[in-house]
Amino acid sequence: MLAKMNQTRAMHWLGRQLLNRSNPASYFDPLTEAINPMWIQAYTPARVERILVETHDTKTFVLRPASRWSGFHAGQHVNICVDIDGVRRQRTFSLSSSPQLWQNDGVVTLTIKRLPGGLVTNWLHDQLEEGAVLGLTEAFGDFLMPAMPKPVLFIAGGSGITPILSLLETMAAEHFRAPVTLLYFVRTQEDVIASEKLEALAARYSALSVRIICTHETDEPRYLNDADLDSVPGLKAREVYLCGPGGLMDLANDLLYQRGLGEEQIHCTLFAPPVSSPLGDETLGGEVSFARADLNVDSSGDATLLEIAEAAGLKPQYGCRMGICHQCSCRKTSGTVINRLTGKASGPGEESVQLCISVPRGPVTLEA
Repeated sequence: MLAKMNQTRAMHWLGRQLLNRSNPASYFDPLTEAINPMWIQAYTPARVERILVETHDTKTFVLRPASRWSGFHAGQHVNICVDIDGVRRQRTFSLSSSPQLWQNDGVVTLTIKRLPGGLVTNWLHDQLEEGAVLGLTEAFGDFLMPAMPKPVLFIAGGSGITPILSLLETMAAEHFRAPVTLLYFVRTQEDVIASEKLEALAARYSALSVRIICTHETDEPRYLNDADLDSVPGLKAREVYLCGPGGLMDLANDLLYQRGLGEEQIHCTLFAPPVSSPLGDETLGGEVSFARADLNVDSSGDATLLEIAEAAGLKPQYGCRMGICHQCSCRKTSGTVINRLTGKASGPGEESVQLCISVPRGPVTLEA
């Protein structure tokens, strides 16, 4: 047994050292991809079975992952990888289907909105075709339904509905017996994603109440307000799940805190990169030392470690660039960084940090 373990470790070391690959079997991917792209080992391949149009700027992609994929829990994300103009790109998206669909039919869905200027989302909408193969990572994320039935309030905005669709489908399938309310904010009625699915869920799942609120169908924009929350029975006893644009999530948090809901009741998942950060007047920047690359870089302002590394010509691994997937995690050996999402400072010693949301405050040394 020990000899077998040592042999396995040696093979993985050899693969990393000689082939620069964490999975030695992926060395043969260029050959196997030409024969059958579903045999690729570098990632889990998934074939595009169908593409469904949801709205003018949103499509649902029905994917059939290779059987070795491990599945997921409702509310989780995956990274997808696609080759665009010869460059492999990764992005993070929420799964919009229930785990039961994967277990029964072997397929999952990603519901993706086209982002203005977005390289990957525009490519997916304009270039990806049925029958094509893209890559999936294993699922991750803790935007999960309560372990025990409790009253729930979902507040979603735009395509922030996608992980909530997965949660609602799962709750209905598992006969979640506590009251569930959805407040779904969209610009106009034409922007409602998965409208037929929501109608069907509301019809068959008696515990669910769905309310769709259009924000831009009148001269005055209509946003989440006190009356919306006052209309939710037993609000203070609810577990609240928020997913949508930052403005909606900030407003919802403020209104919920005013009503006495605690942090432990409010669950958020990032839907888009932050448009601003809570760094205030903090003096930021400093020399960043990349030990493995033997490179020192001066920085100033609120540039993240990932942005600093890329500006210096380095190519660290990353996925979502939003602090969700942890693919950019790196060992910090000294110095202090500020979390761009929370404004909190790290300790001064060794720890793992996420490059995409960490801003140096003074000199910082990384293992990268």
